[in-house]
Amino acid sequence: MQDFNLKTHIYMGKGGLEEILRGKKRAFIVTDRFMHESGIVSYLTEPLEQRNITYQIFSEVKPDPDLETITKGILAMQEFKPQVLLAIGGGSPIDAAKAMNWLSAKKEGTKKCLFAAIPTTSGTGSEVSKFSVVSDPKHAAKYPLVSEDLLPDAAVLDSILVKSLPPQITADTGMDVLTHAIEAFVSVNANDFTDAAAEKAIKLVRSNLLKVYLNPEDLDARQRMHHASCLAGMAFSNAGLGLNHGMAHTLGAHFHIPHGRANAILLPYVMEFNAGCQEQLTQVSARYARIARLLGLDGPSIRQSAFRMIRSVKQYVKKLNIPDHIGAAKVAKADFDKSLDEMVEAAYHDACTKTNPRACTREEIRSVFLRAYSGKII
Repeated sequence: MQDFNLKTHIYMGKGGLEEILRGKKRAFIVTDRFMHESGIVSYLTEPLEQRNITYQIFSEVKPDPDLETITKGILAMQEFKPQVLLAIGGGSPIDAAKAMNWLSAKKEGTKKCLFAAIPTTSGTGSEVSKFSVVSDPKHAAKYPLVSEDLLPDAAVLDSILVKSLPPQITADTGMDVLTHAIEAFVSVNANDFTDAAAEKAIKLVRSNLLKVYLNPEDLDARQRMHHASCLAGMAFSNAGLGLNHGMAHTLGAHFHIPHGRANAILLPYVMEFNAGCQEQLTQVSARYARIARLLGLDGPSIRQSAFRMIRSVKQYVKKLNIPDHIGAAKVAKADFDKSLDEMVEAAYHDACTKTNPRACTREEIRSVFLRAYSGKII
């Protein structure tokens, strides 16, 4: 059975906090050290203080939150007993808060408290997704948790929070949005509703990412990228992702490549594999051709349209000054070769790979990794 979940109430602008905080007396904020020490967390603490709401800040979240950090957060939450949980930051604080809220309620056998996510990057779509990625540094792995219960109750999308993002982070996170949307669009679980969200997200990224990369002060384009991220999150939360994310999770974990950048590097090579460019065209090529037509890149045939779409993605990555192959990301060949078996196995078993539109063997995943390392593409 197919369905489309729209649980999260989306507020476009800070005004949504008024409704979220109404009647609340105790708030628990999950964020990272930078958000806390830079003062960005005042976006929440000032309205909390104005309303005499008691709050506690948990700012120990690091990139790729691990089980130890999440356990600390759960213990702090259980001691503080908040009425509302507020997560502010990029995907890591929001993912950590999701896991903390869900696992705390499961452990205590109680109802989860009201949970609002306030993203400060336009990339993960975590504010509307039923996924939370937890890392395991010991095994250089990332594990996605998947449950409808992870979904935030509310999300606040405010461009002022992304205005100061450095251009390269803007580029990396923006390509994460594009990858979410493209993978959701071709997923085996795609439907008319996820297609609509994915298509709009793709168009918004193509119209606005380069703008904000070149002109960070463009708040209109910033807000539209925030919307694109959210729409792509809706799409992949309902349709799932694919091999690109399966490979990016382990590539990023092994070589400390930011998640969005890992997705961007891999995207043309995974699309090439899914479309069957190396052998015989697959049915997925028609889906890529549809995206090409959406963006005005279509050619005289499905083959040409799919090829143009794949080349366009690689060219877009270059325009954003993101490495266009793994080798260019300063990953030494000897280190890559040493980790390849582990990465292939991790990508093969990754939950995201299950909804890839083309079934893949370990050897096929290895081949995609090798082409992505060298930069070879049709």
